Amino acid sequence: MTIKLFVLGMALSAAGSAPAQPPALRASVAKKDITPAESKWLAGYPARRSTGVHDRLYHRVVALDDGRTQFFLASSDLCVFSPSMYDDFAARLKRDAGIGPLQVWWTLTHTHSAPEVGPHGLPKLMMPERFKHEPDIEYTNFVQTSLIQAIVEARGRLEPARLASGIGFSMANINRRARDPEGRISLGMNPDRPADRQIGLIRLERPDGSPIALIANYAMHGTALGAKNTSISGDAPGAVTAYVEEKLGAPALFINGAAGDMAPIYSVQDDFRAAHITEFNVLLGDRILAANKTMAAAPGEVRLRLSERIVETPRRSGFGWTEELGDYLKAVAGESGMIRIPVRFLIVDDDLALWAAPVELFSEIAMNVRNRSPYGKTFFFGYSNGWLGYLATREAFREGGYEPRTSPFTERVEEDFTGAVVTYLQGRGR
Repeated sequence: MTIKLFVLGMALSAAGSAPAQPPALRASVAKKDITPAESKWLAGYPARRSTGVHDRLYHRVVALDDGRTQFFLASSDLCVFSPSMYDDFAARLKRDAGIGPLQVWWTLTHTHSAPEVGPHGLPKLMMPERFKHEPDIEYTNFVQTSLIQAIVEARGRLEPARLASGIGFSMANINRRARDPEGRISLGMNPDRPADRQIGLIRLERPDGSPIALIANYAMHGTALGAKNTSISGDAPGAVTAYVEEKLGAPALFINGAAGDMAPIYSVQDDFRAAHITEFNVLLGDRILAANKTMAAAPGEVRLRLSERIVETPRRSGFGWTEELGDYLKAVAGESGMIRIPVRFLIVDDDLALWAAPVELFSEIAMNVRNRSPYGKTFFFGYSNGWLGYLATREAFREGGYEPRTSPFTERVEEDFTGAVVTYLQGRGR
């Protein structure tokens, strides 16, 4: 089997010539409220409109600058959007602020209690009965404009900073691929299946030790609340983020991980009480705060290296496509063709590797990559820069169930995807 890789970008240099001795790391954070004022179509589950607001939705943006490279990480309280929406946003950001696409990762917390944004994309192919209404152009424009404002604000606030990273552990999630006696797979809970319970942490602080922001990476669907809930909410990820921010006294970014088969331990409940929303503050929030206390800031210079690889893997026979995603499919008439998955990488010094992709990745794949990575800490950022569907294991395709049944990929995708990412990491990004 041949894995085709294409190099689209390498490290990005900051504007201007770098001094002989690079300046110290600078960092900042910005936060924008994106809660709609009117009723909206909610993402996830059957089509339904919001009837009110339980808790508010935000963009949160961290900016990093090592003197050569600027990087912006955004986390938004949204469910999914088409990669074409990211491309449109990135073009606007480049035009309005001069910031290139490789410098920005736009991740989503994957709450199923937030409004839809952007064109319906691949979900409409999977569930045509769910998308009888038109996309919300007004709210989509508001979301994009607000994020551009937040990024520009963060860039303008850069200040000297130190970076610390570490790992925690939480049992707030559970594998959701339930199996009955006949071997049939359905959405539920399965404590016997693998679960990625690592918390990946990055803290940015001022030279005096006061926090600028905390980034917490954990794999968990934003589905503690079910389809009967019609109140806008960040779900469990949003509740945990607000709790950590209050305790920390600084903004926090929840970055979802390989949550394709990871449910919250209380799932699809009718209301907030039944979903035990506040218990996630103990199960996950307190674990984030405890792990944060164990981390020490790295001394000396911090170097950032950004890059992207395109992984090509076959499209499932009979699975359609949408015109706005033409750049993500290489095919000729009558062929299934190859789906082109953009994978982003950020290497921080020689100890921390972050990687991201616009897919709903199964946790076993992310753990496999992590175990084979030469970096001491390797974190996967899911739901990044769009959504191309579930990226499941070969075993899951054999077993069946919701995720492989709705996936645009074939059973070959695990090998293609894992091989490409591991090859890059083991080559130290060179």
